[in-house]
Amino acid sequence: MNLSFFDQFSSPSLLGIPLILVATLLPALLLPSPNNRWITGRLSVLQLWLINLITKQLMMPLNKKGHKWALILTSLMLFLLLNNLLGLLPYTFTPTTQLSMNLALAFPLWLATLLTGLRNQPSMSLGHLLPEGTPTPLIPALILIETTSLLIRPLALGVRLTANLTAGHLLIQLISTATTVLFSTMPAISFLTLIILFLLTILEVAVAMIQAYVFVLLLSLYLQENI
Repeated sequence: MNLSFFDQFSSPSLLGIPLILVATLLPALLLPSPNNRWITGRLSVLQLWLINLITKQLMMPLNKKGHKWALILTSLMLFLLLNNLLGLLPYTFTPTTQLSMNLALAFPLWLATLLTGLRNQPSMSLGHLLPEGTPTPLIPALILIETTSLLIRPLALGVRLTANLTAGHLLIQLISTATTVLFSTMPAISFLTLIILFLLTILEVAVAMIQAYVFVLLLSLYLQENI
């Protein structure tokens, strides 16, 4: 029983071939196809409004030099948002519950922001490792601490996204299992757990959107430190 709760996080396969790539690219099919006209219907209007809102929120902390990252950050936001939300549907697989995938997204982008800072302003980027006014005896320890905190940023990004989505999926499965088990013996308690399940599902939808936003927002803040 304990193992079955975690079966939803294992990558599905067909004839021994992992289908995680299909699950990752499937949300892109929901986006409207390109057209010669700017606006082709209500769905395209909603899409343009959402992309404009996301881009505005992500570019707010950045100066003009960081606006060239708008396409990458907005695309990443939409990618995570669609994967997180579609993963809440029954009998679906959520690729963003895989730590390996989240680290594969976080590490290259974090490294790109770091290399951008080292190329454009190396002295200021290295200056973050040693706060101004640090006593001389504490300099080696602070440099070690700041370097460690800098290197664990991509790990923190990946673990945060994985842990929040995994915990939410486990809670939904546990409460839904309790609802079905108690339905035949204690209908009143089963109805109460059903209400809790409904509220938890609404919460998980919010968590899926917030975690996608936090992931990309932190990347934009790391970028702002290096431009």
